[in-house]
Amino acid sequence: MGVVHGPEPTTCAPRRPGVPLGHPCGVDDEDAARVAIRPAGPQDSAWAASLLAASWGSSHVARLGQLIDASSLPALVALDGERRCGLATYRRDGAATELVTIDADPTGRGIGTRLLRAIARQEAAAGARRLWLVTTNDNLDALRFYQRRGLRLVAVHPGGAAVSRRLKPTIPEVGRYGIEIRDELELALVLPATW
Repeated sequence: MGVVHGPEPTTCAPRRPGVPLGHPCGVDDEDAARVAIRPAGPQDSAWAASLLAASWGSSHVARLGQLIDASSLPALVALDGERRCGLATYRRDGAATELVTIDADPTGRGIGTRLLRAIARQEAAAGARRLWLVTTNDNLDALRFYQRRGLRLVAVHPGGAAVSRRLKPTIPEVGRYGIEIRDELELALVLPATW
């Protein structure tokens, strides 16, 4: 995912006065503290499927020459009170965990950061040593979001979007900011994370 071909991922609001520069996103913990994170359960299935369809065009995510049904993956749900406000799907493969999708509503309130942190902690506790994802070259907001949280660019897959587009023809040719979607970018974080 990670964030491959969906809408704008969770992005950061401008740093607030009084919030330390090193704080992820500049969003104070007050906003995010109200958000609870829990594993998705059967009661979330219809909501998650609807969110994935709205965000990604379907529950299927294409990346690295594979088509993955994100609705069949384990997930974490973010809750603001009783309202579901975020979803992150992931899959574990040995000592590595892939973040397949992440969505937050609203953005800029620390929900995406809370979801990412929760997956990193959960997976590190389960023995994972690496959290990774795939996004596309046009997804500048996702690149900013992930890099500000310590993920590093570890691979570029030139022409990867064309391969994924054959699997999921709804992937557009041109993405955000008028940038042609050509390449898939892999980012990773060594676990345990220190934030």
